[in-house]
Amino acid sequence: MPETWFLLQSGPGNPAWNMALDEALLENAPQLARPVLRFYGWTEPAASFGYSQHFADLERVTLLRPLIRRPTGGGLVPHDADWTYSLAVPPNHAWFKLRATESYQRVHEWIRDAFAAIGVASELSPCCKKEIPGQCFVGAEKFDLLWQGRKIAGAAQRRTKAGLLVQGSVQPPPIRLARADWEQAMRAVAQQQFGVAWAEMTPGQDLEFAASALVEKKYSQPDYHGKR
Repeated sequence: MPETWFLLQSGPGNPAWNMALDEALLENAPQLARPVLRFYGWTEPAASFGYSQHFADLERVTLLRPLIRRPTGGGLVPHDADWTYSLAVPPNHAWFKLRATESYQRVHEWIRDAFAAIGVASELSPCCKKEIPGQCFVGAEKFDLLWQGRKIAGAAQRRTKAGLLVQGSVQPPPIRLARADWEQAMRAVAQQQFGVAWAEMTPGQDLEFAASALVEKKYSQPDYHGKR
């Protein structure tokens, strides 16, 4: 039997809202009771960085502003031309029970197969390529996605009692590609390989309220982003 997942196409958002909505999806995962795949963009160029990274170290690394702290880990990610997505999984789902390396591998295999469906060959990194400390897309870790040896997809994760949150960025190859085709391929691959039936989602009042509260309390506050 197909397993229903939510699809949330939220379009471009400001940096604070983008991070707040992802965290709200994680917090509300038990109530939503099924995975949520979210595709979104950015209303302005920005860079996000991992929850435990030091703000001062990153100011010198990128000219992109604002710099915004993610609810997940990982390194510095530019959001000036990327395709951004997140996946929120409730704690009763099989994906939540995977080890971190397994969920990381699985999501990048999914993206690899979606690119293959639109005629783009890519591969998972078998191991590591030297990274500049803190920069997610310079070098590669095991199971990152590579195109002609260059990293084009990375992700960061967070697991809590509420569920699993994966935040990912695709830096598309410099060839003619349409984001809409890739998103459609992501849905089709999940349907074929995971038995997913998609249900369009619009954030309800509770989710909107939770995200707005996180914007006000955390993600719009410079002190929060610069606290380390």
